[in-house]
Amino acid sequence: MEYDAIVIGAGQAGPPLAERLGQAGHRVAVIERHRMGGTCVNVGCIPTKTLVGSARVAYYAREASKFGVEVAGDVRVDMKKVKARKDEVAGASEQGVTAWLDGMEGVDVILGHARFVDPHTVEVDGSRYTAKWFFVDVGARARVPDWLEAADVPYLTNSTMVDVDYLPKHLLVVGGSYIGLEFAQMYRRFGSEVTVIEMQPQVMMREDDDVAAAVREILEGEGVRFRLAAACLAVRRTNGGVAVQVSCEEGPEEEEGTDLLVAVGRVPNTDDLGLENAGIELDERGFIPVDDELRTQVEGIWALGEVNGRGAFTHTSYNDFEIVAANLLDGDTRRVSDRFTCYGLFVDPPLGRVGMTEREVRASGRPALIGMRPMSRVGRAREFGDTRGFMKVLVDAETKEILGAALLGLNGDEAVHSLLDVMYAKRPYTVISRSVPIHPTVSELIPTMLQDLRPLS
Repeated sequence: MEYDAIVIGAGQAGPPLAERLGQAGHRVAVIERHRMGGTCVNVGCIPTKTLVGSARVAYYAREASKFGVEVAGDVRVDMKKVKARKDEVAGASEQGVTAWLDGMEGVDVILGHARFVDPHTVEVDGSRYTAKWFFVDVGARARVPDWLEAADVPYLTNSTMVDVDYLPKHLLVVGGSYIGLEFAQMYRRFGSEVTVIEMQPQVMMREDDDVAAAVREILEGEGVRFRLAAACLAVRRTNGGVAVQVSCEEGPEEEEGTDLLVAVGRVPNTDDLGLENAGIELDERGFIPVDDELRTQVEGIWALGEVNGRGAFTHTSYNDFEIVAANLLDGDTRRVSDRFTCYGLFVDPPLGRVGMTEREVRASGRPALIGMRPMSRVGRAREFGDTRGFMKVLVDAETKEILGAALLGLNGDEAVHSLLDVMYAKRPYTVISRSVPIHPTVSELIPTMLQDLRPLS
C-alpha cells in the first residue's frame, strides 16, 4: 500500500505530526507496535508523576502534626489502590491518544512492528507499505547492564516499576540519577527501606556539585541511604530477595534487599528496525544521527524524539514535531539549536533546570555573574513548611543574558519558567530583576536574587 508519509511510533512527536500532515492533504499511516502515547503516557511522565503525587500525600500525612493537623492512627499506604489510581490516570491518557489517532482524517493506524526493506518501504507482519517521507519516533528503553543480564536475578526497570502493586520491604536502586532518585524518594515515602547504589562519586553527575549534594541531603533527610563510588558491581539471589556487590571505600561489600530497581540509563529502540536497509548508520550509542532540522543522512527520512539523541524529554520530543512541521509544511525555519536545555527532577521539592550549569559556564571562560538564595529566605517556602534547597542563576556579565539556572525547592519546576521565557525572548536579566512579582510566591525571590549578582570567581 502506498502513502505520502509514514510515521513509525506513536510517541509524543508522531501523532501531532500525523495530524498536521493529514490536514495538509497528505495520506498518512501511523505504525505502532505496542501502546499509543509512547514512554511518557504509559511508563514515564504521567504514571510516575501520578505515583509521586500519592507519595507526597503520604509524606504530608505523616508530617501533618507539624502543621497543627492531627491524623488519627498510623499512616498506611495501600499500594493496590495507589496502582489503581495510576492506572486510571495513565489509562485515560492512552485512551485519549488512541481516540485522537482514530479520529484523524487522512490518517490510517497500523498495529505491528515496522522494519525498513529499503529507503521507501517498510514491512509490517508480512505487508509492505511505501511512502515518500518517513518519520521515525520509536523512543528508547531502559538499559540493562551486562552484569545483570548475565545473572539469574529478578529486577525492575522504570517500565515495570510502575506496575508494582505491593510495598517492597527494602528496595535497592542501582543508579543515582533522575529516574532512580524519583523512585527512591517515592518508595521511601510509601514506607520501604531504600538504598541507592551509584558508581559515580556523586549522584546526578551532570549537575553542579552543590545541586547534587543538596538533592542527596534532601533524600537522606527522609531516610534514603546512599552507596556512592560503587565499583565491581555484581548481583546474586538470596533467601530474602537479592544482594548487590558494592566495592566502596566505606561500608559492607554487599547490600541486601528484597527488590532491585535498575535505573542506569536508556538505549534507543533502533536495533530491530532494519535501518541498515534504508541506508541509515547509527552513532556509537545506537541513536539515529540527525541534522539541525532532524533530517537523517537519507533523503526523505527524519528521526524525532528520544531515538535521535537530541533530547530525552517529552517537551523536546514535541518540539521535534514542531520543528519538522514548521520546515516541511509552514515555510518556516526552526532548528534544534534554537532551544535551550530545560528539564525537571521531580523529587519533592523539585529541581527546575534551564540553560548552562555553573560548571559549563566556568568551562566556557566567559565573564559571568552569579546570584544565589537559600529557600529559607523564601516566605512561601516557610509558610508551607519546606525550606529545603536553594536558587542559583548565572548571567553573562557583558551581554546581561541569562545563561542558566537551577531552582531546587518548593515550586522550583514552575518558577524556573520565568527565567526560561526571558531567555527565549533574548532579553536581559533586568527584565525580571525590575519586575514587580506577586507576593507571597516562590517566584518573587527571583528578582531579588538577580538584584544581588556577584562576579563568578
